[in-house]
Amino acid sequence: MHSHTELRLGPLDEVRISLAAHQSATLLSLVADVFGARGHGVPRRWRELVRAAVPPAGAAVLRPLFAPGYSVIPDCVTPTACLPHGDAAFQFTQLTDLSPQTLLDELESEFGGTVPPQWRPVVDRPAQWIHGYADVLQRVWREFRPVWRIAEPSLRREAERVGAAVLQGCGEAVLQDLSGRFRLAGESLRLPDPQAQTYELGGRRLLLVPIVSGPGASMFALDRPDLVWIGYPLPGVGRLWEASVTPPGPVKDPLSLVVGPLRAAVLRSTAQPLTMGELAALLDCSPANATHHCRQLTDAGLLERHRQGRNVWISRTERGAAVVELLSQGGAVPEAPW
Repeated sequence: MHSHTELRLGPLDEVRISLAAHQSATLLSLVADVFGARGHGVPRRWRELVRAAVPPAGAAVLRPLFAPGYSVIPDCVTPTACLPHGDAAFQFTQLTDLSPQTLLDELESEFGGTVPPQWRPVVDRPAQWIHGYADVLQRVWREFRPVWRIAEPSLRREAERVGAAVLQGCGEAVLQDLSGRFRLAGESLRLPDPQAQTYELGGRRLLLVPIVSGPGASMFALDRPDLVWIGYPLPGVGRLWEASVTPPGPVKDPLSLVVGPLRAAVLRSTAQPLTMGELAALLDCSPANATHHCRQLTDAGLLERHRQGRNVWISRTERGAAVVELLSQGGAVPEAPW
């Protein structure tokens, strides 16, 4: 039988709801799924991307966070430390500046002075662990950042959807549809948690954080004095994967037949501007190979390039967008089979 933590909201028409598209929540969800067996539903391609970014020693650094039967992670090493503002880079800065004593104090506070076995190596060498943890997160984010950029239009649409619902007094409908793993029962929201507890919202702000990982994403922190935050799957994350990252492979669609599988993937991936390095990482090819194909597509008028500082940015032209729409199997993207 699955256990749940209960968040008692009070009168639903009085709940103050806001949204933050925070990169660090997605980052934590990715490593929780890939290295912590938390079942957030991250698709195979993204799992491979994340796993390849982390060496074996780095994966060992993450074990204390995801031991079976535990859901507690010190706030100072989670997105809680910088929500609702900041981004992944801001969290990395905070981790670099994190005092080992602060981590030790939070561990003692969280576990009542009896630190579980998985955290004891951290207690023995807190500064070394903090450094390793920050390094792992930065490695994963370097690989996943191009995917986040492609997700940004979907994140903006979700912010607009939630904002419109709140303005129209329909916050209850938003809470009912966050995730199949969450359940709104009367004035309480039930969240899956092996260490079931009960919290009162108590007039605090409820911050919703859409997560770009998989349809099973579930994260939350309910003990801050000013707000509680709940991470939930970005709606349509399956379609996002299918639409934004089509890896080279056997020719199956008209666009690939016309321009080739890799160039088809380039065109589909550049609906939003990407740097050449981001594009190469996204398509799992060398920068030289990506540059060659982008040059051919630019000569054909399907891509445009511009330099900003040290980076070359690539994006589709109107002609490129029209070609993708015309040749992408009727312009529709099938629902991903989650």
